[in-house]
Amino acid sequence: MAAPTAKQTAIPFDLSTLDGNKQSLQDGLAKGPVLLAFFKVDCPTCQFAFPFLERIHQHFRDQGIQIWGVSQDTAPDTRKFSQTFGVTFPLLLDEKPYKVSAQYQVQFVPSLFLVTPDGQVEISGDGFAKQDLLGIQKYFSKHFSIAAVPLFRADEKIPEFKPG
Repeated sequence: MAAPTAKQTAIPFDLSTLDGNKQSLQDGLAKGPVLLAFFKVDCPTCQFAFPFLERIHQHFRDQGIQIWGVSQDTAPDTRKFSQTFGVTFPLLLDEKPYKVSAQYQVQFVPSLFLVTPDGQVEISGDGFAKQDLLGIQKYFSKHFSIAAVPLFRADEKIPEFKPG
């Protein structure tokens, strides 16, 4: 099975959160779109990308945005990553043998999948891609009918792409 790409159906899954609760993609989609962000805590590109995902989360949090980080690490390491990089959105655990990551055919991290409420992948990509993040922000802005604020500050030197 190939990784879901834009306009394909997302693969349903259940994973545990850092606090031990189960999170189901199906239940999440019943509330609205879900951005899945697969990552490893020691990945420099993940460390670079996640603060920008947090900016998106902070901008749309009052509208009920759902960004889920899917960690390929242990709970203690993931919790430390969350604290170090200021991540406040839910982090789910896909520990060895990385069953969900394998279903999504994640080869590089970060890997992003924006899933619409009908279960279709709207945007997918890996590494840090400025255009992907802007597209995700634009999608949420349209979905929640709220104006987007600049994601990148003028004083930041942001590459167009940074491989994972």
